[in-house]
Amino acid sequence: MTALILDGKSLAQQREAQLKESVSGLVQRNGNRTPILATILVGDDPASATYVQMKGNACRRVGMDSIKVELPQSTTTEELLATINDLNNNPDVHGILLQHPVPEQIDERACFDAIDLAKDVDGVTTQGFGRMAMAEPAYGSATPAGIMHLLEHYGIELSGKHAVVVGRSPILGKPMAAMLLNANCTVTICHSRTANLADHVAQADILVGAVGRPELIRAEWIKDGAVVVDAGYHPGGIGDIEKDGLENRVAALTPVPGGVGPMTINALISQTVEAAEKAADAAQ
Repeated sequence: MTALILDGKSLAQQREAQLKESVSGLVQRNGNRTPILATILVGDDPASATYVQMKGNACRRVGMDSIKVELPQSTTTEELLATINDLNNNPDVHGILLQHPVPEQIDERACFDAIDLAKDVDGVTTQGFGRMAMAEPAYGSATPAGIMHLLEHYGIELSGKHAVVVGRSPILGKPMAAMLLNANCTVTICHSRTANLADHVAQADILVGAVGRPELIRAEWIKDGAVVVDAGYHPGGIGDIEKDGLENRVAALTPVPGGVGPMTINALISQTVEAAEKAADAAQ
């Protein structure tokens, strides 16, 4: 068996070409108003700055604009909330992204939840999560939404499969589990403190590594024929899942890098375009 490589980089490029056409059509029918994603970066974390730059580059590739809001490390919760409120009330802004993490003095959850639901294109609000989990209209968290697009594109059967998600973060593990449940998977959620983690992983038809620890999940735990999705990325191109020998045992596998990462940004951009289309329809 040779694993099918779930190439997120290639798929993201295909979807960007489609998004570019959508943006062009939207601009023409919307008085030359270009969809805008506002990104908020608090502090000087270099990795966060790189991620924000990548998202701005993706906007430009599809013909969108981006507004980069940079705030100092000393920013308070109240100051960040005021910034978010200004963007909520700016009709030219269609999506708002608050880059995680923020400095420790800030109440991150309060700031996430202050984002207008209609502009929550990164799927970080409590209300957005609840609506998504209930299969109501909402923008899903970008990484799990990107993973779902990737699985759909490659024709991975989900209904009736046992999915094991290793990770429980509010913007990755938990929404990933909800999306898989909505796709008729039977879902087990594990994490770094799960007892007998290897036994749970061994049952997975669909395995999602989203725990944020380099190679916590060992290749020997994974059963033959599984679909393996690694949402982790660590220095040296290492993910959350050890890959040794998996390419000859599993049915499908995401590369690291080039698998989940490009689809995360692509989902964010796609949802921003959708938000702009909804705003244009409402204005007509």
